[in-house]
Amino acid sequence: MSPVPPASPAAPASRTHVIVGVLAAAGIVVSVMQTLVVPLIPDLPQLLHTSASNASWAITATLLGGAIATPVVGRLGDLYGKRRLLLISTVLLVVGSLVCAPADSLAPVVIGRMLQGFGMGVIPLGISIMRDVLPPERLGSAMAVMSSSLGVGGALGLPISAAVAQGTDWHVLFWGSAGLGLVVGVLIFRLVPESSVTARGRFDVVGALGLSAGLLCLLLPVSKGGDWGWGSGTTLGLFGAAVVILLLWGVWESKHPAPLVDLRTSSRRPILMTNLASIVIGFAMYAMSLVAPQLLQLPGTTGYGLGQSMLAAGLWMAPAGLVMMAVSPFAARLSAARGPKISLLVGALVIACGYGLALGLMGSTWGVVAFAAVVSAGVGFAYAAMPALIMSAVPASEGAAANGLNSLMRSIGTSSASAVMGVVLAHMTTTLGPVSIPTEAGFRATFMIGAGVAVVAALVVLGIPGRARAGRPVPSAEPSAGVPAEVPGESLVPEAVKDAR
Repeated sequence: MSPVPPASPAAPASRTHVIVGVLAAAGIVVSVMQTLVVPLIPDLPQLLHTSASNASWAITATLLGGAIATPVVGRLGDLYGKRRLLLISTVLLVVGSLVCAPADSLAPVVIGRMLQGFGMGVIPLGISIMRDVLPPERLGSAMAVMSSSLGVGGALGLPISAAVAQGTDWHVLFWGSAGLGLVVGVLIFRLVPESSVTARGRFDVVGALGLSAGLLCLLLPVSKGGDWGWGSGTTLGLFGAAVVILLLWGVWESKHPAPLVDLRTSSRRPILMTNLASIVIGFAMYAMSLVAPQLLQLPGTTGYGLGQSMLAAGLWMAPAGLVMMAVSPFAARLSAARGPKISLLVGALVIACGYGLALGLMGSTWGVVAFAAVVSAGVGFAYAAMPALIMSAVPASEGAAANGLNSLMRSIGTSSASAVMGVVLAHMTTTLGPVSIPTEAGFRATFMIGAGVAVVAALVVLGIPGRARAGRPVPSAEPSAGVPAEVPGESLVPEAVKDAR
């Protein structure tokens, strides 16, 4: 078995579909890891011989691993080869699955789940490879498909995991994820070419450690504040540490000649506003993923619960992920015709409409399917537009790092959604026998919050300047300060970068 040789700047048309298919499959596999253990949440304390609070680390660890990995792996890909880092990310996913597979205690599961989270770098790396090796006319639709893989994997992972968990031993989930990761790794090795676009310079180790520490201090209390108490010393102390560490990290990055994150580039209005929109869109997307399954599974005796089993609830939610994939070609066409800013704006407004529909449709399973599909359609438009906006505003040698940072922004949004929706539902409860459950008013409040956040996202999108289109770079002989030079012959800076200077 021999690896594919380095690619020319544009792969032949005959190979385009193969490259896109393999990279999208890789994106689906890594996103499945996000929902892999969700069906096990009620049983995790017993399975791992620990408390419910400790068992939740099996979810939190993957979130933290993904948040840390995406910007770091993206920069490593720009420096040392995106396909190489793509393979390493896949190997980490496989290793993490193999660590979890035989485990019956908390510690190895948390370690393995964090390693699985490191695989989330696959999506920004895949988008960056597409920019480097695909012909421009195929780039928009390819990036849209790759971006939608995040939602497709999350939606399909829930019913598949529930079916496996109910029908077999729960360890099969991890043996299966290891096998999927191995298959994807082989396909990448055999069929995906290496990009010839690289950056110069050394890897910013101090910047990577600082960003990782700052993110840990930020996301830990966001994820665990409900368990620890939002006013506890641990929660407030970690938030304070995050502020201090990230400020110091920003000072370091602004002075470093080859930073992990080029803050000069990231502070340009097109990138800054796109990243801010990504946080809000991530919040709006994850709110539906959290709330709708709970509504489906509550007993019908409540008067508003829909009485579905865990497996049935997962199956009812699966069409939403397929809708996200189905709308991605239309999002790409809209971006090509009117610019990705318009696609992102349409996505935010469609999400808001979906949450508005939820207020009237939450009383039936088909109603939940309908409003979840509308929200997912909006997310599909938004997720297709984000990488196009980012790639149109950064040099080719920074593509993976910039997409990694954008993925991080979405992760911050989803983490915030988990915290906020958890607080809302926890404070608007009623008793059903020995347990407390969210009230109908609590569910309505979460849907109104989702709609409001989506409207905020639309307002942020209006602040994105221009009508930039990805895949149409022009030569630039003068990289901005702090931006590593590209490989000779590949120095391409999009028009949007020149406009923003």
